[in-house]
Amino acid sequence: MSEGETLNITRLPFQPLPSVVPPDSYDAHRSKQTPLVIDNGSTNLRFGFATSSTPRTGLNVVAKYKERRTNKPLLLFGEGIEAESGAKAQAKTPWEGDVLLNFDALENALDYAFIHLGIDTPTVDHPVIMTERLSSPLHSRALTSELMFEQYAVPSLAYCVDSVMSFYHNNIPSPPIPFTSDGLVVSFNSASTSVIPLLNGKGIMSHAKRIPWGATQATEFLLKLVQLKYPTFPTRVTTAQTSWMLQNFCEFAIDYPALLRELKDPLKLRASERIVQFPFILPVIEEKTEEELARIAERKKEQGRKLQEIAAKSRMEKLVQKESDLQHLLSLRERREEESKKDWAEEGFENDAALDGAIKKLESNLKRARKKEADGEDMEDEPPSFPLIDVPDADLDEDGLKEKKKQRLLRAGYEARERARKEKEREREEREAEERKEEEERDRDLAGWATKLRKEHDAIINKIKDRNRRKAALTDRKSAASQARMKSIANLAADERVPKKRRKNGGEDMFGADDADWQIYRKINTTAPSSDEEDDYANLQTVEQKLLAYDPTFTAEHTHASLSSQRSALMQAFRPEYAEGDVEGKTRIHLNVERWRVPEAWFQPSMAGVDSAGLGEVIQTVLARFTDTEKGRLVKNVFVTGGPSQIPNLLPRLNATLRPILPPEMPLDIVRAADPVLDAWRGMADFARTDELKRVGVTKAEYEEWGGERIKRWWGGNWNASVPI
Repeated sequence: MSEGETLNITRLPFQPLPSVVPPDSYDAHRSKQTPLVIDNGSTNLRFGFATSSTPRTGLNVVAKYKERRTNKPLLLFGEGIEAESGAKAQAKTPWEGDVLLNFDALENALDYAFIHLGIDTPTVDHPVIMTERLSSPLHSRALTSELMFEQYAVPSLAYCVDSVMSFYHNNIPSPPIPFTSDGLVVSFNSASTSVIPLLNGKGIMSHAKRIPWGATQATEFLLKLVQLKYPTFPTRVTTAQTSWMLQNFCEFAIDYPALLRELKDPLKLRASERIVQFPFILPVIEEKTEEELARIAERKKEQGRKLQEIAAKSRMEKLVQKESDLQHLLSLRERREEESKKDWAEEGFENDAALDGAIKKLESNLKRARKKEADGEDMEDEPPSFPLIDVPDADLDEDGLKEKKKQRLLRAGYEARERARKEKEREREEREAEERKEEEERDRDLAGWATKLRKEHDAIINKIKDRNRRKAALTDRKSAASQARMKSIANLAADERVPKKRRKNGGEDMFGADDADWQIYRKINTTAPSSDEEDDYANLQTVEQKLLAYDPTFTAEHTHASLSSQRSALMQAFRPEYAEGDVEGKTRIHLNVERWRVPEAWFQPSMAGVDSAGLGEVIQTVLARFTDTEKGRLVKNVFVTGGPSQIPNLLPRLNATLRPILPPEMPLDIVRAADPVLDAWRGMADFARTDELKRVGVTKAEYEEWGGERIKRWWGGNWNASVPI
C-alpha cells in the first residue's frame, strides 16, 4: 500500500491551461428568432440557444487586457484570464456578493457570449430569458433591461428565478398537461441560500426566504480556518484551491455535536482526516567526497582544539584573578576596625553587609569555577615543583623573572584545582552517604519511601504547572499577574536609591547589588527563565528515575513527559508536527474537523460570525405560514438544487432537521436535482420552447412605457413591482 493510500494524501491538482473554443455557426438560427437562454450566475455564466441540449459556460469574470507584443486590446473571459498573469489584476465580475452592480463587466460578458454564439448582426434579434436573484433590487433590473433593449435591441426580455426553473425541469409534465407541481425548493447559490415554496406550479414569492450564506462565504470560511491553523504555511493558499477542498473533502454531519464528541478520540480524528499535498521543491544538497569530508572534519577538530586551549587559558587567568580578589576582600574584612569610612568608600563598599555580600558572591563563583576546572582536567599523580617561587627577585635575571611569573601562575592554578578536587570529593562522600541512608530507608519501608517520592514528584509538577500558568497569564494584559508586573515596573521607576540630583549628574545605578533586585527582574521580564526552573526539571528527572527503578506501581505513563504528550495527543492529531527538514510534510494541510465545520455553517451561520437564522429555522418559518394540508403537499417534494447541494450527506442532514418539526404521520421526501449545476439553464430552455415565453416577456414598447424596473407577474419570476399578465 502506498503512502498516499495509507495517509489519505491527495495532491493539489494543477490548473490546466484554457482551450480555445471557436465560435458556433449562426446559420441555423439566422432570422428565426430562436430564444436565447442566459443563466447569469454570480460564479458562472451559462448561455446558449433554447434548442441546444447543453449551454456554453465559463467563469463570470472579464478583463480588458493589452497584449504586450502587439499592443492590441484584448477582452478575456473566464478561464482565459488565468493564462495571462497581467490580466488577473484587471479582472472584474458583474456581481458583488449577491447583487448585480458592475454593468460594464456584464456588457463585456454579454459581448463574449453573443460573439461565441456566432451572432454577427448589428442587433440581437432573439427573445431573451435571463435569470435574476430572488427579490432582485429594482436598480439592478432597470440597468440590465436598459442594457438589453438599448445596447442589443432584443425584441423581448423575460426574467426568472434559477432555482424555480431547475424545479420546473425536474418536474415538467408531458404536454399538453400544464405545470401544476407542488414542492419546497431549497436553492444553494454562490452568495446565498433560498427557500421558495411552490403550490400548483406557482412560486409563492411572498413567502420565500433567503439567508446570506453560500458557496463563496463557505470558501472564505474554510480559507480563514486553514490560515488560522497554519499561520506559517510556506505556500500561499488561494481561494480557488480552498474551493476545490470544499467540493472534494467537506461533507455535512447528520448530528454535528455527536460527531465532535466522537472526534475527541485522537485515533478517530486521525482516521477522519484528509491530507492535501501542496507543490514543494526539495533543497539541493551538495554532496562531498570522503576526502573532502575528512579534511573538513580535521580542520574543525583543529579549530576546536585551539579554542579549547584559549578557553582553558582564559579560565585559568580568571580563576587566579578571582583568588587574588578574594584574598584582598578577606584581608579588608580583617582590617575593618583599622580602616576609616573614607577608605571603605574608595573600595566601593558602604557598610559591612555590602562587603560580606561581595565576599559571599565571589566565593560562590570561585567554587563553581573550581568545580568546572576539576571536571575538565585530570589531576597529576605527583605534585609539580615550582623551584623559582621562593627565590628572591634580586637573584634572578630577566628570563628568570618571566619563568618565576609563569610558575606562580601555574602554582595558583594547581592549588585551585586541588581545592576543587577536594571539594568534589567531599560532595561525593556526602552524596554517597545520602544514597546509603536512602537505600536503608527504602529497604526498611518501600511503600513509605515511594509515597514520599510520589509527593515530591507531584509537588515539582505542580510547581512547573504554576510557572507555566503564570507565563500564560502574563500574555493577558488584564490578568492579575500582568497588573502586578506593571506595578513592579512602576515601583522601580520611582525608586529613590539614587537621588535625583545624582541621577542628573550621572550617579551610579545600584540596581543588582541586592539579590532581591534579580527576583524583581525575573518577575517583570516575561522571557527571563526562573532561577530554579532548570533545577526543577533536573530534580524531576532524578525522582522519576528512582521511582521507575524501585516502585512497581510507577510506570513510564506516569512520567511528566508521558503526561504532557497525552494532553497534546488530540492537538497532535488535529495538526501533526513534522521534522524541521521535512519539506514535503511542511507543505501539507490536514483537514479533519474543518470538513464538517464549514458545511455546518449553513445550519448555524452564527458559528462563522453571520447574524442569521440557519437553514432549518428558515424552512420551519416558511412552512409555518401554510396550513397543515398545504404543508404536507410542500414537504412531500423538498427539492434541493445548486452547486453546493452536491456536498455529501446534505439530504440525510435535511431529513434529520425537518423530521422533528413535522407531524409523525406527515410524509417527507427530499430529492436532489438530476444536475444541480445545469438544470436551471435546461429548465429555462424547456420553458423558452413553449408559447408561454411570449406572454411573460416584456417587449421594447412595454419597456419604454413602464421602465426597466417593471416585469410581468408569472409563476417562475419575481413579483416585486410587477404587473399582471
